[in-house]
Amino acid sequence: MGYKVAALWAALAAAVLPAQSGTEPKPSPADYPVRGSVAKLSIGAEYMMHSFSAGRQTFITKYYLVVEVALYPPKGERIIVDPGQFSLRVNGKKQALAPEAPEFVAASLKYPDWETHPHVEAGAGPIVAGRPESVGRFPGDPEAQQRLPNPAPPPTVDDRTGQDKQPPDTADQVALQTALSPGEAHGPVSGYLFFAYTGNVKRIRSLELDYAGPEGSAALPLL
Repeated sequence: MGYKVAALWAALAAAVLPAQSGTEPKPSPADYPVRGSVAKLSIGAEYMMHSFSAGRQTFITKYYLVVEVALYPPKGERIIVDPGQFSLRVNGKKQALAPEAPEFVAASLKYPDWETHPHVEAGAGPIVAGRPESVGRFPGDPEAQQRLPNPAPPPTVDDRTGQDKQPPDTADQVALQTALSPGEAHGPVSGYLFFAYTGNVKRIRSLELDYAGPEGSAALPLL
């Protein structure tokens, strides 16, 4: 589907998911396993396979390949960040994969009925495999199973303050929060790119992250 997501998807996601902000860039491109440069722009990248994280929470999305990307413009200069300038080339194929819109990735995690295959999630608790219970994709969804969803766990209380603890972010929230955010940046910026992939990762012999932007083009070998 790429970055041209249906307006309905965007509207649904915007109504239920938090704002996007990306990840925390490492101090320099040299802190990433893979780095490159285009003109004055430096790029760092790390292939995460199927995982993405925020803080102490880590999640696994089986049907996406995840790459963390960091952009470092010259000090005092701005750049226009556009995730669509990146693509992923698997096993040297001519047709490269475009990144999925983070709203679609997040919504597919939140509303599993939109996926026809099971997925795996991992977080602060045990790993859960298989297809979760069907939930409505929007109010009045006729395809939702006619049963009440599992009740949300009651809030826990911080023993030190006596106040309710905030529940940890869910996979869909973290996916949207940590995706590479488009827009203007006046310093280093980083975030995850999600590429839909249903093949066997063990059969991936080479993986290349391609960049094509105003500064020029570059190919970063991830594998």
